[in-house]
Amino acid sequence: MDRRKSLKSIVLGSVAGGLAIHGCRPEPTVPEVGAQEVPMLKWRTPKENEQLAELHAEQFFNPHEAETLTVLCDLILPGSEEYKSASDADVVSFIEFMAKDMPTMQVDLRGGLMWLDHRSNLDHGVEFKGATEAQRKAILDTVAYYDPEVPGNERPFEVNFFSMVRNLTMTGFYTSKIGIEELGYKGNMPNVWDGVPDDVLEQHGVSYDPEWLAKCVDQSKRNIVAEWDENGNL
Repeated sequence: MDRRKSLKSIVLGSVAGGLAIHGCRPEPTVPEVGAQEVPMLKWRTPKENEQLAELHAEQFFNPHEAETLTVLCDLILPGSEEYKSASDADVVSFIEFMAKDMPTMQVDLRGGLMWLDHRSNLDHGVEFKGATEAQRKAILDTVAYYDPEVPGNERPFEVNFFSMVRNLTMTGFYTSKIGIEELGYKGNMPNVWDGVPDDVLEQHGVSYDPEWLAKCVDQSKRNIVAEWDENGNL
């Protein structure tokens, strides 16, 4: 199983996900993050629409941070001929929203991006986004793996930062339209129910009332909305 399929299997169980080792695009598209107009959606309460508008009116990541994060997310989930990349799903905008919705993430996210540039400058004399793909991966190899026996609060800051961004990247991608399409998830689908099988009914010594069956297990009426009288009768 390749890495993308392996991590995708985690997504199916918990919302996290994968990578097909093809590298990120040389010049990933950097989304515009921060202030943007949010439509007032009727299925949200007025308070929810108001809170979303307030969040989208703010801006957390500056342009340099957004560019660096785009490069990082595309290293975590790169595109290929078969798969879309993190930036194709505008994952950075998702992380921007999460950082504003959960301010406790902000110090770790901003500090982690600063660490990437600091480490890249020390090792290669260039900011992380300006490093080569091999140089970037060499840096990430030092933080991408950790001992699960070591509690999170005892791990190095940069290790926890990368783990957070990896989880946010997978969550953002696989809850997007293109990510859901990649998983092949179709959501709740109508099915056909013909009642409890006869052998099971017989085993328990019970049976359906013919009148009830005619009303409830008649597939020719499956698209008719059920109605009850004032006494609760179907």
